[in-house]
Amino acid sequence: MERSQRTHNEEFCEVMAASDQLPTLNRQLLGWEHTCNCVRPDQALGYLTRLEFVKRWKRSVQNQRCH
Repeated sequence: MERSQRTHNEEFCEVMAASDQLPTLNRQLLGWEHTCNCVRPDQALGYLTRLEFVKRWKRSVQNQRCH
């Protein structure tokens, strides 16, 4: 959780020109979350995106249940 907050601060709050209008800020945050979860590889996850990592993990759990 702490690392997630650090990443959020470093990559969104300090870099992007965030809007002071709530609807626009919400859209900006959703775009950043999509990039963070689906586009950007994560070194701690073997350079997979978070989405790729979760999909592989779910497949491995399903395969373990089948055997």
